[in-house]
Amino acid sequence: MTTTFDLRLATLSAAYTAGDITPRQLILGLRDKAAALNGEFNAFIHLLSAEELEPYLATLESKTPAELPLYGVPFAIKDNIDLAGVPTTAACPAFAYTPETSATIVEQLIALGAVPLGKTNLDQFATGLNGTRSPYGECRNSVHPDYPSGGSSAGSSLAVALGLCSFALGTDTAGSGRVPAALNNLVGLKASKGLISTAGVVPACRTLDCVTFFTATAAEASQLLALTARLDPRDEYSRSNPLWNDGSAFGQINTFRFGIPQHPEFLGCAESPALFAATIEHLKALGGEPVEIDFEPLLEAARLLYEGPWVAERYSVAGALIEQQPDAVLPVIKAVLEKAPGTTAVQLFQAQYRLQQLKAVCDRTMAEVDCVLTPAYPRPVTLAELHAEPVKRNSDLGYYTNFMNMLDYAAVAVPAATMHDGLPWGVTLFGRVFTDQYLLSLADALQHQTGLKLIGGNALDTPPPQNPARNDRARLVVCGAHLDGLPLNWQLRQRGGRLLETTRSSPDYKLYALAGGPPLRPGMVRVAEGGAAVEVEVWELPSQELGSFLTGIPAPLGLGKVQLADGRWETGFICEPYGLDGAQDITELGGWRTYLKRRS
Repeated sequence: MTTTFDLRLATLSAAYTAGDITPRQLILGLRDKAAALNGEFNAFIHLLSAEELEPYLATLESKTPAELPLYGVPFAIKDNIDLAGVPTTAACPAFAYTPETSATIVEQLIALGAVPLGKTNLDQFATGLNGTRSPYGECRNSVHPDYPSGGSSAGSSLAVALGLCSFALGTDTAGSGRVPAALNNLVGLKASKGLISTAGVVPACRTLDCVTFFTATAAEASQLLALTARLDPRDEYSRSNPLWNDGSAFGQINTFRFGIPQHPEFLGCAESPALFAATIEHLKALGGEPVEIDFEPLLEAARLLYEGPWVAERYSVAGALIEQQPDAVLPVIKAVLEKAPGTTAVQLFQAQYRLQQLKAVCDRTMAEVDCVLTPAYPRPVTLAELHAEPVKRNSDLGYYTNFMNMLDYAAVAVPAATMHDGLPWGVTLFGRVFTDQYLLSLADALQHQTGLKLIGGNALDTPPPQNPARNDRARLVVCGAHLDGLPLNWQLRQRGGRLLETTRSSPDYKLYALAGGPPLRPGMVRVAEGGAAVEVEVWELPSQELGSFLTGIPAPLGLGKVQLADGRWETGFICEPYGLDGAQDITELGGWRTYLKRRS
């Protein structure tokens, strides 16, 4: 594809604000472009007609870009997600129905000013990772005709990659958002389960399903998530988004630890090992420290998804149709689901117990790192390989994706390189639940670091964010009795605290030995002159534990902002001025440990 296009949110907003184009002009033009390309790519099952688009366009004519965050932004909807008045097929004509109301996420986006362009093709009942399992035609890759688009959110990835919309909605139960994103040079956000409502979504596995965003950049995915992550009364699986994971958590990455598989699997791919090694180097250049982790527990959890009773959960959606109209469902889908009717409740509970054991192991690993890096898939597979071995080659694509929702982790696929034949190559960053904005921050940093061209040949020309990124861990600067091995350090360790670094403050502080005790305590006070750098430690503890820690701090101490030697401002201990009555100035000693040694 040589066509240049730029439908990024910020670019489009600027064009609308300047009056360079109107939503009507843009979206009707994109509709025509989509119709022209659909014969080749089979991206859309239903393109909205001009008459169907009219209510959305007419509504925008009484609004302005300043009033609506997504004013005039075209988006596409995977055809297992409801759009009122338009059939939902799940790529199975016999299953189709026409909903009276839209899915919650679609309602949210339309209320924000976005305009739906159409319903996109998918692997039938969202069962597949390749994009070829549809009676509406197979979806080939946006860049290389010998490869699939990836699936099951095949058409949604193509709608964005081909420049037909700014973003698209997909779903991701086992990798259906991340695999097609990586194959088409896109960011694919699989947010934490429950953050984006699944009300109005045809289930694949109801307990595991997630709605996903396809975008050109991580920054856009961050913006969309911030706008739509809401608790939904219509969705009993909806969950509240913690404030540490709101839009302001998207920011600049400093030091971090990232896990990598101890023995990464590439299934014989000649290029992927070097591309993965290069990505590790990119993250190291961003301040990351790689940590090898045992990947086997995650892989065992992945195997449970299709080898265990969760197949029966898929069957609960399509099973009745298979039994009543066997020919209405594709043979490959029936083959995947055929063992489901024999699954027993005993097997289900046994599998749940094993999954919980595996999650306990994996959670301990995840507690030691900020995220994990993997290839998006071990190696790409060709259309010819998929036709020859449809189940095996589809499974190959899910090697690094199937465990994610089983273990309740957040994940984002991000472009990382281009293979010799021009096929996009991507990686996945995943982490603890509700660390979505942090993962997107890292994905954004990686996009800036690699300098890869975006879809349409555009450069990533937006500056990186300046505020620090946040996750579910709070950093805490300590200078006294909470230092490692000292009398109050247990208060940090009891709350899951971990020592990150030993460093110094900026040279703007005085250190005092406060009156009273035990335990003996210092007070650190910022001064305009006569200050010095003080030895400190930076600890990390779960954000949910910070409140209980704060309420236990006795006067005159409290928590405020402390500047470190490298210029960073972190949360740390400060002292109220009245607490210096009777205190001893020990600034010249440089730190609390030195004072204790002198005193003893």
